[in-house]
Amino acid sequence: MRPNTRWMALIAGAAAVIAPAAVVSANHVRFDTPAAVVAPTTPPAPPAGVTVVTPTAAPAPSMRVDKVKADTVRAGIIYANKIEADNVQGTVHQSQRVKIEDSEGELKAPEVVASVLYADDIEANNIVANEIYVHKLERK
Repeated sequence: MRPNTRWMALIAGAAAVIAPAAVVSANHVRFDTPAAVVAPTTPPAPPAGVTVVTPTAAPAPSMRVDKVKADTVRAGIIYANKIEADNVQGTVHQSQRVKIEDSEGELKAPEVVASVLYADDIEANNIVANEIYVHKLERK
């Protein structure tokens, strides 16, 4: 065998061994890291004599509901018995059943924002929270 042929055989053999290992993936395992926070740039100062009022959406201090159906749920801390979501971002802790007293029924909204959210059942596409304490977590 010539030296060129040997090198080609060695490369083809290595590719045959590496290719199946490269194709294997784990789509059911996902590690989400919190998004980087970028400070907004300051807007230019308004002209003299003009008062500028910028509305801010402050999250509710805490919310207690039986069921939440939303596209996006954002909270500092979430306590729930069951969460069904496509994407969950935050630190998830498996907990025992959460007993929710004085809950306010079912909440349906495009986006739910709260500092602390207590819910029996949450169904959403995206959940973003610092801490999530949940008994049962299911992916959609």
